[in-house]
Amino acid sequence: MSDKFSPTLRLGDLNDFIAPSQACVISLKGSKKPLDKKPDRPQVVLTPKQQLEPVKISLKDCLACSGCITSAETVMLEKQSLDEFLSALTKGKDVIVSLSPQSRASIAVHYDISPLQVFKKLTTFLKSLGVKAVFDTSCSRDLVLIEACNEFVNRFKQASSDDGENAQSPLPVLSSACPGWICYAEKTLGSFVLPYVSSVKSPQQAIGAAIKHHLCQALGLRYSLETLVILSYIVGYIVDPFIGTRLEEIYHVTVMPCYDKKLEAARDDFVFGDNLTEVDSVLTTGEILDLLKLKGVDFKDLEESPLDRLLTNVTEEGHLYGVAGSSGGYAETIFRHAAKALFGHTIEGPLEFKTLRNSDFRELTLELEGKTVLKFATCYGFQNLQNIVRKLKTRKCDYQYVEIMACPAGCLNGGGQIKPKTGQTPKELINSLEATYMNDTALSTDPFQNPIAKRLSDEWLHEPGSHEAKKYLHTQYHAVVKSVTAQLNNW
Repeated sequence: MSDKFSPTLRLGDLNDFIAPSQACVISLKGSKKPLDKKPDRPQVVLTPKQQLEPVKISLKDCLACSGCITSAETVMLEKQSLDEFLSALTKGKDVIVSLSPQSRASIAVHYDISPLQVFKKLTTFLKSLGVKAVFDTSCSRDLVLIEACNEFVNRFKQASSDDGENAQSPLPVLSSACPGWICYAEKTLGSFVLPYVSSVKSPQQAIGAAIKHHLCQALGLRYSLETLVILSYIVGYIVDPFIGTRLEEIYHVTVMPCYDKKLEAARDDFVFGDNLTEVDSVLTTGEILDLLKLKGVDFKDLEESPLDRLLTNVTEEGHLYGVAGSSGGYAETIFRHAAKALFGHTIEGPLEFKTLRNSDFRELTLELEGKTVLKFATCYGFQNLQNIVRKLKTRKCDYQYVEIMACPAGCLNGGGQIKPKTGQTPKELINSLEATYMNDTALSTDPFQNPIAKRLSDEWLHEPGSHEAKKYLHTQYHAVVKSVTAQLNNW
């Protein structure tokens, strides 16, 4: 399974062993039961052979370890599987599914239908299994883009001040939405690079926070989620709080284009209350295809159900909308906002990216009065990432913001996406995904104008950078110090 994770997790000195590495924090010898009280005189005691307890290694253990993060064959993905998803439905949990636009595009290309049709048909299919609501992570992406814009402007101003060189949060700001890149930064690059990384959560964790920390408390679970979604849409605001919310009964699942998202959901930083998580399980696009096959469903023949509008970017006319970038649109959105907020310059029309070494490494500049005032980059894939790291180490990085994704071609090319059909090359598939994704977001919009983001801000977060926004939309990162055993093993 290790080949399904992003290249950044499988390259470098991450010890991608088939078996757990010597640096594993979990004992592989099991534990023997302690003997009873030591007898006063020597005795010969015959005891049956003791059965050692099986060793279980969780995703959280791997995230806290400097050894075998990508030895997925030995990692028990107990809470990140189709079986757990189906089990939650069987147990009567209130299951909510949040669908990524990249996954919609992958399924659309596979079945040769539109992403909107995919969304509606998946809503039909998932609700037939017992899912209560199907939402769209495009709305949470807009939420984190607003927060990321605010973060960048503040850090730019701080770095531009007299003590900018000693700023606590220096430039460039490195995006944080890709968990493969974050794992690599924490485990391999360590403390020197982490201060540059944006503290804003990914869209996956942001929608988890919105569901678990806000909507469930606001809506309660006295009535069915379907009823509350419809009622909230009719009245135009979140329904008045109900008593008796049972957060432990909410089971939130996301559908994502890469396996690395499973690692992200398992981070201790996203656990709250009585061991509750913002995202309970992550299914990849390919696993959704497996589920359709398991249930014997002819996907193209499914009816198209109305979308759940509470957390879905859909217009009154039924059109999907969002930012254009297939990997989140971070660089483009923040660039436009920074130009306006910092220099009073409004950018109209499409941005002109300059391709550098390859199509996965591009830069974007803003020149005013003959001076370059903003310089951004998009950096996809491990090779290009290494170039950025070298620039940081030698203090020669002149970018103010870098959008980083571990996979070449970005999120549309995630390891969890549906594979090319027979006779189709990976390049042809990527081109089809790009074209389909752009059709999915034909209505390219400004995140600041998103009515869902505005509503969540009014009711929950108040404003970008607020105490509530920092509490629910930001996180922190941890440099992993390698054990002596691991370092000697690599020597």
